Amino acid sequence: NTEHLVRSRSSQSGSGSGVNVFDRQMKRRQRDWASSLSNATQFEYVREEVGARVADRVYDVARTFPLALDLGCGRSFIAEHLTTDVVEQLYLTDVSSNCLSRLRDGGIPSRCVLADEEFLPFKDDTFDLVLSGMSLHWVWRVLKPDGAFIAALPGGDSLFELRCSLHLLTVDTDELQVHYPGIMELLTDLQAMGESNCAWNRRSLLHRDTILAAAAVYKEMYGNPDGSVPATFDILYMIGWKPHGSQAKPAKRGSANVSFRDLSKISPKPSETS
Repeated sequence: NTEHLVRSRSSQSGSGSGVNVFDRQMKRRQRDWASSLSNATQFEYVREEVGARVADRVYDVARTFPLALDLGCGRSFIAEHLTTDVVEQLYLTDVSSNCLSRLRDGGIPSRCVLADEEFLPFKDDTFDLVLSGMSLHWVWRVLKPDGAFIAALPGGDSLFELRCSLHLLTVDTDELQVHYPGIMELLTDLQAMGESNCAWNRRSLLHRDTILAAAAVYKEMYGNPDGSVPATFDILYMIGWKPHGSQAKPAKRGSANVSFRDLSKISPKPSETS
């Protein structure tokens, strides 16, 4: 069934005024490599937790969504927690074919689409709900009017301990704190998650001396008494709705029938007791 698809979009499509910050091919290779690891599930603890929390927020919305899209689905971290009570049909997309090959069976009729989340191959106004866990994408075009966008993405304070020790620039909130034996284990896990840097101006590698110096600073500033070091993932959860005429709107300025000065006349005074 291709009724919701359009012809493949070139990676150069979209507004010509956009700034190309990230190397999407590098990100695809990182995701492919990470998902091909024999022990890949060992490094999915953050996505597992975030996926469950995003799904919780879907259940908080008092409606059933006929057609939903899960962007950057990975191993269906969100979808595995959903049922047909909230989503009737689901499209799962990821930039990595390896991720899509590892999808877990869910209870919702689904279809997989290999697609770059920034260049979605879907018709305008297609989906009643768009979900995104740990990814930030432009989704306005594919959302129906009055459609919902529920997402989780790394916040500005994510991994602040690591950025502080390396002097890197800092580019409803929830914190996940994970404890590691040391900075090398943290960096190894980030790589195995497919979350290595993919900015065009990224450095090819960190020199050993830099890592050792960062490890010393990290441990001195944030180390635990047992020798481990914490890493904080600052997760921002959000939900937004595409505008539609049926949605509630604020009253026009000056349209109120009651003045704040008259509130004391409206609300009866509490009875006095002797």
